[in-house]
Amino acid sequence: MESYVLYDDGHHKCIAFSMPEEDESVPSNQFLIIDGEEAAIIDPGGDLTFTPLTLQITKHTSMESIKYVIGSHQDPDILASMPRWLIHLQNTKLLIPTLWERFLPHYNSAFTKGRLHHGLSERLEGIPDVGGVYALGNTKIVAIPAHFLHSVGNIQFYDPVSQILFSGDMGASLVGHSGIKVENFQAHINSMSGFHKRYMTSNKACRLWADSVRQLPVDMMVPQHGKRLEGRAIFDEFLDWIGGLSCGIDLIDESAYDINELMALAKVVRI
Repeated sequence: MESYVLYDDGHHKCIAFSMPEEDESVPSNQFLIIDGEEAAIIDPGGDLTFTPLTLQITKHTSMESIKYVIGSHQDPDILASMPRWLIHLQNTKLLIPTLWERFLPHYNSAFTKGRLHHGLSERLEGIPDVGGVYALGNTKIVAIPAHFLHSVGNIQFYDPVSQILFSGDMGASLVGHSGIKVENFQAHINSMSGFHKRYMTSNKACRLWADSVRQLPVDMMVPQHGKRLEGRAIFDEFLDWIGGLSCGIDLIDESAYDINELMALAKVVRI
């Protein structure tokens, strides 16, 4: 795992981490925000990332400084490692969308009330659908609604100091990592198009999100997969593109539900 400093003013830092690409798993980025003596991890990933990520984090801050472990949605590459983080970090809180709180026991029974580690459940804080603001050091982390992009209860995170939008799967590509910035947006579209057409729910959801975040001062958008989009001009290009993209249910028709061939294959000939 490698680390990449996205922002550092001497007091406030944003750091990205990336695992080498493996054939068996989807490559993903993890993030650390540090403000003075407090830190937060965003989308820490699964079991594959836990040990290398902890080793990298200790190069930048102490584990005791981690105030929050934050998940944007329910996928294993986002928060499958959450139980390990909370068991090892006794004073850390877990922030996840409220919609997904009750799914955590499926990752680890320690999140079930009445178990040996039932105290973990009291350390969960659900992020409401409308988003929220969470204190970190002398600043705040802003949780921004991004529902149906791609998760039904998706949340993104904005750092007002660095003006970085940690956008989850929005803007994702399966090429490169967050240590590399997109140089030519139009050329980069080919790396994003198939993913967004399949994983984003509809143009309506994309358009409403784009109209919302366009109001933010954003210097950098860093997705959970692939390269970062750096600079306001490229961010605006992305918003124009995604706001006009037909995707998800816009592209679906009756052919996606055609079971005739399946039933023919399943047909049993009785003797």
